[in-house]
Amino acid sequence: MKRTVGNNIGNFKSMADFHAAFPDEKSCIKYLERQLWPNGEPVSPYDPTSKVNRRGDGMYRCKNTGKNFNVRIGTMFEGSKASLYQWFIAIFLVTSHKKGVSSMQLAKDIGVTQKTAWFMLQRIRENFGMESKDKFSGEVELDETFVGGKNKNRHRNKKVKNSQGRSFKDKTPVMGILERGGCVVCKVVKNTTYKQLTVPVLRKVKRTAKVYSDEWQGYKTISKLYNHHIVDHGHGIYVDGGAYTNTIEAFWSNYCKRAINGTYSWISRKHMQRYFDEFSFRYNTNDMDESERFHYFTANCRRRITYNEVTSRPKKAAI
Repeated sequence: MKRTVGNNIGNFKSMADFHAAFPDEKSCIKYLERQLWPNGEPVSPYDPTSKVNRRGDGMYRCKNTGKNFNVRIGTMFEGSKASLYQWFIAIFLVTSHKKGVSSMQLAKDIGVTQKTAWFMLQRIRENFGMESKDKFSGEVELDETFVGGKNKNRHRNKKVKNSQGRSFKDKTPVMGILERGGCVVCKVVKNTTYKQLTVPVLRKVKRTAKVYSDEWQGYKTISKLYNHHIVDHGHGIYVDGGAYTNTIEAFWSNYCKRAINGTYSWISRKHMQRYFDEFSFRYNTNDMDESERFHYFTANCRRRITYNEVTSRPKKAAI
């Protein structure tokens, strides 16, 4: 993953340090301008080649188009009524807490409604999906996890019949691709057939990589295309020399399940990809401290979704 940390205004490992670094709204605006604009000099989002004039109210005017703008335009912060100061606190909390932050807790921490906090978190998660275009080339582990409540914990009248194991009736499958010593990528898939599992691997893993997985038949095509080593979990074999999937399984346990069970309790199928992008971001930046992670995120915050996009019903896929 190519990391652009950039503008480092100092290290902050606690909320006290954070508030010292960003004491007011003006300091947040200046910081973001230095993060997103070369040398902090304004660049028009409407015409990057245009000369820019400074207005007296803190806004800028694009000379070629005559439109006014500020540093929020073209970023995740555009159109939000929350201040940058509130946004920065939210980003710091989400990126520094190992198990994430719930919308209820964030609403209390920054003084907004739960609805606003939830939407802010979804916008932040949208920018966690900053996947590198570089393909994995070393030793790569493949595995799937299923997200959904356990049938044994449901009330009698809410139990789902025939939902054991790899059932998709009440669970959503997520595929994980992890390069040992590197990064992880997660993809929410419809099912775990070879048609669903093969495409993400082809897009993310070079043919020269050495691939490890369990014996699931969904990887049968992978065996034909890659140097594929299988760990036969069904017969109680979990390590065979260098063949194992312990790294990706530890990711599921330590970064995903703990956050889901401990913080979020429940995740809808519609928004699940954003949550797993959050878990992946946290794993992929685990060698950074809190301030480095914050700087890295704010330098890559140009993906924006609207409230209607977040709340609209997902479109049915064409058959």
